[in-house]
Amino acid sequence: MRHRHQSVDWRPERPRAGRLRIKEHTCDCRPVFYELCQAGGLMFVRRTERTRREVVVHESPWTIARRTQDLWLRLLEGAAH
Repeated sequence: MRHRHQSVDWRPERPRAGRLRIKEHTCDCRPVFYELCQAGGLMFVRRTERTRREVVVHESPWTIARRTQDLWLRLLEGAAH
């Protein structure tokens, strides 16, 4: 099944919750890796990009689990960026 390519509204990382749970993650051996996170009853995806000069972290919008899990699957399939 082919999905339409989805562009993610990546936003700068902001600490919003005291406790954060990482449910799943991709391999951090690559320059860009992702983490499926849960906090405060919501979920989001954290995107970390490492270069020689810096580490940049962005987050998807915090939303209900079903929407974030759909986004997570699209990222893993290469149908979102």
